[in-house]
Amino acid sequence: MLGAARRHVACALSGGVDSAVAALLLRRRGYQVTGVFMKNWDIVDEQGICSADKDCEDAYRVCQILDIPFHQVFYVKEYWNEVFSYLLNEYELGRTPNPDIICNKYIKFNYFLDYAVNNLGADAIATGHYARTSLEDNEVFQQKYIRRPEGLFRNRFEVRNAVKLLQGADHFKDQTFFLSQISQEALRRTIFPLGELTKDFVKKIAAEHHLHHVLQRKESMGICFIGERNFEKFLLEYLEPRPGNFVSIEDNKVIGTHKGCFLYTYGQRARLGGLKDPWFVVDKNIASRDIFVAPSTDHPALYRDLLRTNRVHWIAEEPPAELIRDKMMECHFRFQHQMALEPCTLTLNQDGTVWLTMVKPIRALAPGQFAVFYKGDECLGSGKILRLGPSVYTLQQGRNREKTAENGPEVKVEPTT
Repeated sequence: MLGAARRHVACALSGGVDSAVAALLLRRRGYQVTGVFMKNWDIVDEQGICSADKDCEDAYRVCQILDIPFHQVFYVKEYWNEVFSYLLNEYELGRTPNPDIICNKYIKFNYFLDYAVNNLGADAIATGHYARTSLEDNEVFQQKYIRRPEGLFRNRFEVRNAVKLLQGADHFKDQTFFLSQISQEALRRTIFPLGELTKDFVKKIAAEHHLHHVLQRKESMGICFIGERNFEKFLLEYLEPRPGNFVSIEDNKVIGTHKGCFLYTYGQRARLGGLKDPWFVVDKNIASRDIFVAPSTDHPALYRDLLRTNRVHWIAEEPPAELIRDKMMECHFRFQHQMALEPCTLTLNQDGTVWLTMVKPIRALAPGQFAVFYKGDECLGSGKILRLGPSVYTLQQGRNREKTAENGPEVKVEPTT
């Protein structure tokens, strides 16, 4: 490719197969590629193993095989301040945070982007995410890197030809969910080499190009950069136990105790000793430390059709023109990676937050998670869930009380003597 060699791309390497193949594909396109491994966590796991060291070795081997320069950067302090402290604070508030979304926003597509541009002199960055943008590669290299001050909303005329974030061709592997909080400025300078590929094809490319060491690794499933842990033990290293009661949502009876509301999320099975049937978390009262539970996995107390987010981060249009014009907009959303997209209606509030009304009630919505919005293949952005509407069970109880009130109190007729 003419002139491609002068185009310098810094590719984030995790030590896994996806980022390795991303770097390989960039190299095959003729770009000057630098592999960068981010070390964001430096504490050993329960077995005394620091998995980041093994990841770093694997990333370095990828660079050796591809014959590209290797750099390691340390964002331990930044990760602690921007991601992990946020994580702990959200848990203390009784919410269920998503550290991967926050990590992408503040570390990979902020600090790493700055490092790539200002320290390595890169023209663009790349990651192994399964996602696409509306820019062709050559358009990415034409972008100027300007850090803009954040206001409540971006000036609607400031960003012309805004870059859209699009789902990966492999919808099962699509990772736009995790990218739904990154900035327009970062997206303009990012290439996603795996956007048009399936996971199976990526593995095939890795096998054909002697990247066998990354193929043998199992998929990472734990907290971003921290890995898989005994979750309860891990959290209790950082948060004080705050014991409370498990309370039945149906009759308010105490049926067990727990070590802290932060150890449970909505829809999770409650660990209750001595009970034959499983109970599931349906609500939490942080002030009283009560966790409300119900006796089945699809109890109506688990289903809701209304939520409110914080100020939404819109990726391309802030907010979308349709939402500005009509104050309402139909779209789809998900609040967990790989869950099916659900139809909904957004109602815009003056402070940039939205009410989201679902077409049908959805199980186990949880405050702290992100509602990520889609129109067709485009990921529009996301907002953190702050409030939930009443559950189907609460509404049923209300209707039952209304019926009782309408029918009036039961009149007992005394027998005549």
